[in-house]
Formats: sequence, structure tokens, C-alpha cells
Amino acid sequence: MPAFDELPLADGLWTGLRSPEGTACAIAVDQGRIAWIGAPDGVPPAHANGPRHDGQGALVTPGLVDCHTHLVYGGHRANEFALRLAGASYEELARAGGGILSTVRATREASEEALFDSASARLRSLLAEGVCAIEVKSGYGLALAHERKQLRVARRLAQAHGVTVRSTFLGAHALPPEYAGRSRDYIDLVCREMLPALHAEGLVDAVDVFCERIAFSLEETERVFQAAQALGLPVKLHAEQLSDMGGAQLAARFHALSCDHIEHLSPAGIAAMARAGTVAVLLPGAYYTLRDTHLPPIEGLRAAGVPLAVATDHNPGSSPALSLLLMVNMACTLFRLTVPEAIAGVTTHAACALGLQDSHGKLAVGRAANFVLWNVQEPAELAYWFGQRPVRCVVRQGRIAEGSP
Repeated sequence: MPAFDELPLADGLWTGLRSPEGTACAIAVDQGRIAWIGAPDGVPPAHANGPRHDGQGALVTPGLVDCHTHLVYGGHRANEFALRLAGASYEELARAGGGILSTVRATREASEEALFDSASARLRSLLAEGVCAIEVKSGYGLALAHERKQLRVARRLAQAHGVTVRSTFLGAHALPPEYAGRSRDYIDLVCREMLPALHAEGLVDAVDVFCERIAFSLEETERVFQAAQALGLPVKLHAEQLSDMGGAQLAARFHALSCDHIEHLSPAGIAAMARAGTVAVLLPGAYYTLRDTHLPPIEGLRAAGVPLAVATDHNPGSSPALSLLLMVNMACTLFRLTVPEAIAGVTTHAACALGLQDSHGKLAVGRAANFVLWNVQEPAELAYWFGQRPVRCVVRQGRIAEGSP
């Protein structure tokens, strides 16, 4: 496989495209950036005589954004999947030393190279489906050296694969076994040592916490958020997945980029998110895998105008999903999103959930060329089909990264 910088440039005029609204359009790319976009009969002279790429009627959308993943980890947890099918709950597995802590053991044992190789293989599946920006969380190291190892891999993935990667420090993901019964001491370590060191090394773009009864309390979450705020880092939150902890209101006070999961989100949490402009990230893969029955409050979020994003939540325990399009289908079928909502959820709103709204999620002049050509007749097919990849061509960061027009 060629290195990303050896892939062909996408510079030139891309014609024969259809917008999601059904109109014919063309895109001019110059030096890896979108220089013009508009109707085919309005191409400026400056872009009329260069290289041409014929999309042959393909639907074009912005590059997809997967705004919540735990892509870097060791091992897998297929055995726990079988145990859950036999009746064990997510919480029972976690309290018995399984769950997140079993992945922590495997991640600590793995070398950086092994983590990079396995994460690269998973990332390639997402990229082949049109993903052009992705979040990668830490949280399976739970010690400075191992959190650093995960975040270093996230940075390497961006460089090796030519994809925008936002790295999120999730040191407060679970209580490591060496701190059993001492959560306050561990949060001290996260706030006073781990986060400052990793930030100083340029490895952290945002900070997340798992705020839940099997993880960290509101008070502990607030301490992590205060440490992030002091360093000028934005925050996100695993909120209201298993119960209503009031985490969304706390996150909104810190103007969090997003609250994720939110199956048990309250009306007060919705109102707080709406006031703060916080994105609601829906994770149907985890809902499906855990066989949850408590739907997120979609109607309340809609009514309040809270932006809805959709992500894979790729992780080895509760969402071993490597298809963002499958999550689009699940968001529609399980959560009753409309097709336009679901597509905005993996483009415009997903970019906002990562603080990338000025560079990703939309096709606009001046932005890096990140777009996908699809072998479909209408946008609804992106949500309708599952089990196939209708990608014709992916332009990522100004290069033809997958397929051809």
C-alpha cells in the first residue's frame, strides 16, 4: 500500500457530480483545497482548462466524520459478548474485573508498534467508507506511560494515513486496579500529573470523562474539567448512558463540545445542552450491542434545537463497529432519525462535536478537499443499504485516497 503522500493529487475540476439536493454541481480543487464549487455551467475560466475528473453522476457529500471512537487498544472482548448473551450485564462484567479493565491489561501489555498496527487495520476500514476525520480516545492505559502510548499512536495514525485525528485524553475512564477504593487519589493523579504532562507533550486535543455510577462521580468529573479548563482544553463527556447522573448539566457549565450516549438524558440536561451549544452524540452501536431498551430523548433534543451527531463508538467491549454507514442506518431504524438528520450527524454536526466546524463537515471554498463520491442515486441510500460500501471515490486532504472517479 503506498504512503499517503504518494497517492495522486485531487487537483483539477471534478464534474458530473450531484449534490444531496439533487442538483448538478462541480468542484475545483487547487493545491489540495476547494477553490470553487457551483453549477457545471458556471465554471470560472481559471479552473476550466486544468485536469478533469468525471464523477459520472455520482452523489457527492462532505467527507464523513467519526466523532467518538476508542480505536487504540490491545486484545478484544468477544468472550464478554458471549457472556452477555448468556445473561451477564455490562455492570456485572465490569465489577467482576472484566469490561474496561480487561482491555486495560491487554493495552498495557502491548507495545506501541503492536497498538499502531492493530489500530491502523481498524482505521483502514473506516477510511474506505469515506471517513476523513476521526476522534481517538485514550483511556485503556490508566497510567501515564500507557496513556501516552495510546495518544502517541493516535498522532501517528494521522500522519501515516493522511486523516484528521483529534486525540482525546480519557484518563478518567475507569479506576485502575492499583487504585481500587481510592478514586480520589486516582483523580489527583489524572489532574496533577497525567493531564499536564500529556498536554505539554502536545498529545491532547480535548478531555473526556466517563461519568457514571460504575466510573466517576460528578464531583470527580468536575475536578477533571477544571484541570482541563486551566490548560485551555475543551471537554467532552460520556454522559447518562446507564443512569441520569446530571452529567450533561455539568458538562454544559463547562461549554462541553459534546455529551455522548445520553440514553437517560433528562429535560434539564437537554435544556442545559441547548443553552451551551453542546452537541448530542448518539451511539447506536453501543445501544444495539448492549441490547439497551431505553431510547435517547430524540424528540426533546429536536424540540430544543440540540445538534445531533452519530458515531461508531468503536471499542472492544460495547461497540466493535467499523462501519459509520451502519451507524447511520441504526440511527434511523433504532432512534428514528430522518435521513437528512443522520447524514448531518456524520458530517456537519460530527465536525462540531470535535471542534472542527471550520474545516470539516461541509463543502466550502478554502477548506481542504475532503469529499466522497457515492454510487447511489439518492442520499436515502446511504442510510438504506447495509452490508455494502457504495463508495466510488474518496478525496481526503487533497489526495485521491480510495477508488477513482
